[in-house]
Order: sequence, then structure tokens, then C-alpha cells
Amino acid sequence: MPENNNKTVIEATTWQNFTRLMSYAKSYKAGFVVAILGMLGYAGIDTLFFAQLQPLIDDGLTDANPNFMKWAPLFVIVCFIIRGICHFFGNYCLAWVGNNVVADLRQNLFEHIMALPVTFHDKESTGTLISKLTFDTEQVLQATSKALLTLVQQGAMVIGFLAVMFYNSWQLSAIFLLITPIIAVIVTVVSKRFRQVSKKIQNAMGEVTSAAEQTFNAHKVVLTFDGQQREFERFGKINKHNRQQRMKMVATKSVSVPLIQIIASFALAFVLYVANLDSMKESLTPGVFITVITCMTMLLRPLKLLTTVNSDFQNGMAACVSIFAVLDQDKEQDLGKCSLTKAKGSFAFEQVNFSYKNDETLALKKLSFKAEAGETIALVGRSGSGKSTASAMLLRFYDANSGKILIDDKDINSYKLKDLRKQFAYVSQQVVLFNDSIANNIAYGKPEASREEIIAAAKSAHVIEFTDNMPEGIDTNIGENGALLSGGQRQRVAIARALLCDAPFIILDEATSALDTESERHIQDALQILQKNRTCIVIAHRLSTIEKADKIIVMEQGEILEQGDHKTLLMKGGAYAKLHNFQFDE
Repeated sequence: MPENNNKTVIEATTWQNFTRLMSYAKSYKAGFVVAILGMLGYAGIDTLFFAQLQPLIDDGLTDANPNFMKWAPLFVIVCFIIRGICHFFGNYCLAWVGNNVVADLRQNLFEHIMALPVTFHDKESTGTLISKLTFDTEQVLQATSKALLTLVQQGAMVIGFLAVMFYNSWQLSAIFLLITPIIAVIVTVVSKRFRQVSKKIQNAMGEVTSAAEQTFNAHKVVLTFDGQQREFERFGKINKHNRQQRMKMVATKSVSVPLIQIIASFALAFVLYVANLDSMKESLTPGVFITVITCMTMLLRPLKLLTTVNSDFQNGMAACVSIFAVLDQDKEQDLGKCSLTKAKGSFAFEQVNFSYKNDETLALKKLSFKAEAGETIALVGRSGSGKSTASAMLLRFYDANSGKILIDDKDINSYKLKDLRKQFAYVSQQVVLFNDSIANNIAYGKPEASREEIIAAAKSAHVIEFTDNMPEGIDTNIGENGALLSGGQRQRVAIARALLCDAPFIILDEATSALDTESERHIQDALQILQKNRTCIVIAHRLSTIEKADKIIVMEQGEILEQGDHKTLLMKGGAYAKLHNFQFDE
């Protein structure tokens, strides 16, 4: 993503972020209107109630207007019934809008993250992204529901009370306005502080999520190497940092509320002083005086709530900045126009150069080789030689800096991404399985597959051999990432998934490494079925698994050292022969 886009998001004002957030509420504007009316009605009833203090004292209690006291009880009951109805609709409708907005925002964020290129996911922590999807969106919910409720409801009350005060005595009420600029300055300063601290809290929560996820995933490693105490201490530091940021928020909130109330109390004290002057006593009735003083006192609570809720609102706005920064990232580019139902099976690399983002060193240098349909191409070489990078580029996880990659003699950039990736099935040592049944995991690449097709693929990959002993057979849930299966069983499920896809290209990345002999035999049998009539790209360290490959390509630091079949390369006595002799001696 261009830097200027990020800059725009960071420099966006609170109002711009709020307006953008509210654009998600367009579909729910009817509920929003009802919520606003409910909140204003609630504030209006409270204002009306206190506006009746002056006639209650000056007319009702002095018997100047006997009918006033006669209707007063009914007035109170009706007011509170209407107030209760307004309260319900204001709260419920706003919560309904807020939850829908956040659900849509969360869904949008999830879909956008999944649509971002692999380069973005390479540099972003999974824990941080999960934190944005959970914690940050919850902060937004606070801004759209609780904060908005308080801002509208309590703001309307402040305006209403001020109106009542000015209606009864503008001279006394004007004194209260003298403190408004001071309160405005305090709120502005505090708001900036809230935004800064909120951003740090969100980053700290991302660190907490990331640290916890990393440790839980490595649970067995931590136990094996007695790392519990180290992990406790590491998490303790991150947790402490998170607590410190939250306490900064509490401190800011705790200082701002009493400060504003103290300033307001000076105004109230000055009003009492002015009201006691002889010139004011003549124009003031008991009812007017009590109404103005009561409204001033009642103003303290809305002012407190408005100051307090400012932290929630600023939390939400800081969360919006964090979420919008991700939403403003450019999606994976798909400029291909050509459809591809099923490839014939040939591919070629032509002078391909590639470097990872922000890395000056080329990961692939002038890489050129070709595979015909049905051939098996083996990529060998030490770790970091570019084998996995080359296979990832076939799927367009990364785009070449220069050169071309062809499938069926056509540049892969010309194909639609979805069509291109349907041509590949992938089996690696690090099998990814979902917390679902074995059947659903096999059918992941072809969800429309029939039950018979799934079972046929399971039989071909020797999956049925171990599922027959399971309580629910092929419908047994295998836990997160196939935790209930052994390494060999997980790979057989992955091979069954690849078989069911029936893709013309197969990528096998260390598919048989680190397996016991029996598991490897089953895997090799399944792989022979999988490779039949398909173009295969095999990435291997163990040369015994690729001796039958049509072409073996030896790579070193992104370059091809030599290529040919097994016999030719052995007779050549080059890098492959040395590597083979080394493994054979072992």
C-alpha cells in the first residue's frame, strides 16, 4: 500500500473517522432515527419536569393556582411513563444499530484481511490481526452505543437545563456560561490524551493476544524445554505494560471529572452570591431561584457523564483508526481476464527475478526451467535456496520483479486468480487441517463433492484404514489443526483432499519427511496415485524420494546450479552427486 494512504488514515480527524463509521449505519437509519427520538424524548421529559419547579413553588404551594396541585400527580405519572418508553426505544434501537454496524464492520474487516496479499500477512502478527477483529471492534461498539447514547441524551439535557435557566433568569444563567470556554479547553486536552492512551492500549492488547497465541501453539515445546517460567515472565511484562496503559486512562478520567465539577461549583457559588444582592432579590421569586439552582446542580451530572464518556468515544475513534488502516490496505491485485477451467499441465519459468519486500537481495535470480504436462519436477537444495519461493510464485502468492511464469504457454498474470489457483493442489509437511470432521477436511477444496467421491479419495489415500477404528468413522471431528491425528494420518488426509480436487498441478513440499517407515510407505503409495497423470513439483531434502523424477533441479541462493534426471546428474559428478553421496554415506 502506498505510504500516502497510511498517512491519510493517521491524519484523519475524529469527525472524519466518525463520519466514515456512521456510513455503515446507512442501512439501519430507521432504527437510528427512532433511537435519536427516544433519547431526545427522554431528555425532553426530564427538562420539562424541572421546568415545572417554578410554577409548583410560586403557584401551587402558595395556593395561587389550586388547579396546578390537582393535576400535578397525574402529570408526574404520565411524564414517567413517557420517559420509560423513550428510555426503552432510545437504548434498544441504538444498541440494535450499534451491534449491526459493528457486526458489518467486523465482517468487512475479516473479508478484507483474507483478501490482502500474502506479503501483508508475512509481516503482520496473527495475534495483532485477531486483536483488531475482536478487541478493536468491541471498542467501536462502545463508541456507537454507550458513548453516542450519553452524548445525545446528556447533551440534550445540558441544552434543556440551560434553556430552562435562561427562561427563568438570564442574569443568573449567564454566569454559568463564563465557565464554558474553560470546560471546552479541558475537554479538548483530555480528548487528545484519551486518543493517545487508547492507541497504546490497543497495541498492548495486540501484544497480549499475540504472546498468548504463540505460547499456546507452542505448548508442547514450552513443556519439553521447561520454558513455563520464561513464558510466565514474558507474558507478565506484556500484561504489566497493558495494565499501565489502562491505568493512565483511568488517571486521566479521574482527574478530568472532578476538575470540571470544581469549576462548575465556582459558577454555582457565584450564582448564590449574586442572588443574595439586593438588586437581584427584588426580581427573584422563590420558584425562579430554586429552579435555577436546581438546574445548575443537575447540570453537574450530565457534565460528569459527558467527560467520562469522552474516554469511551475516543477509545472507539482510536480503534476506528486502527481498523481503517487495515481496510485502506490495497487488496490483492487480480487484473487477469482469461478464464481457465482446467490447464493442460505445462509450465515454465523464464528469466524470473524476485525479491521479498524491503529486501535488497534477490531470492530468485534469472530462474528458467520448463515442465511438460504429466512430468515430475524435483527442486532440491539447502534451506533458503528458493525452492518454496518458486512454488509459491506459481500460485501468484508473490509476483516476479522481472521475467515471466507461463502455464500452458500463457503468462499467469493473464489468468483470473481464482481460476489459476484452482489448478493446484498442495501437500506439505506442515499440514493445515480445520476443527471439523475428516470428511469435511477432505472436501475443503471441493465442497460440492458427493459422499461417494469423498470416500473414494479417502480410500485411495489410505485414510479409511485408520478412520474405521474411530467412533464416528470419517465423520469424526479431529480437533484444532487435526490435533487428534498423528503426523502420518494428517498427511494422508491432506493427500485425500488433493486427490478430490483433481487439479492438474500438484505441489509436494517435504511431504514425506519426518515420518516413520510404515507411515511413509502409506504416504508413498498415496502419492503415486496422486501424481498419476498430473504435473508435479516436488520440493525435497531426502533425495531417495525423487530418484524417479523426470527432471531434478538443484538450486543454491535462488539460482539453478544444474538440472537433469537422476542418472545424468550422478554421472556429471556435480552438486547433486555430492549431495547424494553425502546422504548415502549418512
